Amino acid sequence: MQEKEIKTSTGQRVAIAIIAFFMLGSIIASYAAIIVGNSTSNSSDMQKLSDERMAYYQDNYSEKLAKFKETTKGDFAKFSPYLPEVKAYNETAANGDAVAIRDLLSGTGRALGEKDGDYLAYYVGWCADETIFDSSLDNKTNPTSFSKALDVSVGMIEGWYQGTQGMKLGGIREITIPGKLAYGDQSEICGGYNKPLRFLVMAVAAEEPLKTISKELDTAYMALQYANYGIDYEKEVGVTGE
Repeated sequence: MQEKEIKTSTGQRVAIAIIAFFMLGSIIASYAAIIVGNSTSNSSDMQKLSDERMAYYQDNYSEKLAKFKETTKGDFAKFSPYLPEVKAYNETAANGDAVAIRDLLSGTGRALGEKDGDYLAYYVGWCADETIFDSSLDNKTNPTSFSKALDVSVGMIEGWYQGTQGMKLGGIREITIPGKLAYGDQSEICGGYNKPLRFLVMAVAAEEPLKTISKELDTAYMALQYANYGIDYEKEVGVTGE
């Protein structure tokens, strides 16, 4: 795999709220920035959390991440042999009229229905030039584990729904989505508008213990992003720490 730098404009950063149906980390960072703006509208200086509180949020995230990695190591071992499939592709050919799918590993669980949101997914999303724009991997160039799972119930682009329909849980599928079924002319990604996207997806059942630890990890990550902006998440949102 090869990771290349994508330079984003101010417009792209604003558009990330639309782009990131599946980019949870970007959504959280953007939302935290909005909260900061609202919280500091009557103050010229943003408050900084104490070292103790910052360490608390950092340690909490590290703890949840370690637990998540331990829980998903079997899934990563199953997914990682297919990472060499993340490579450059012909943009013109990929930007046709319909979604293209290629099953790399057949699953043994239930088949996903139309616009099904009752599952979790590990994924890699990349552009025609092999640039990875988002993934579940802990490292784009030398991954050793997953660092997040996608909660599909948050809502997905049309091409994702079409590409995963009929896929069985536990399976791994390559999905190529033409620009008009991805972000069209609404958002800039992969260096422009109406760009095709390709995903490597492994769908898994949203069952325990993965369901709980994935949710806990998402919350811990959100809390850490708040902390990076000087906001005490537990006080702001009213969440009690464990």
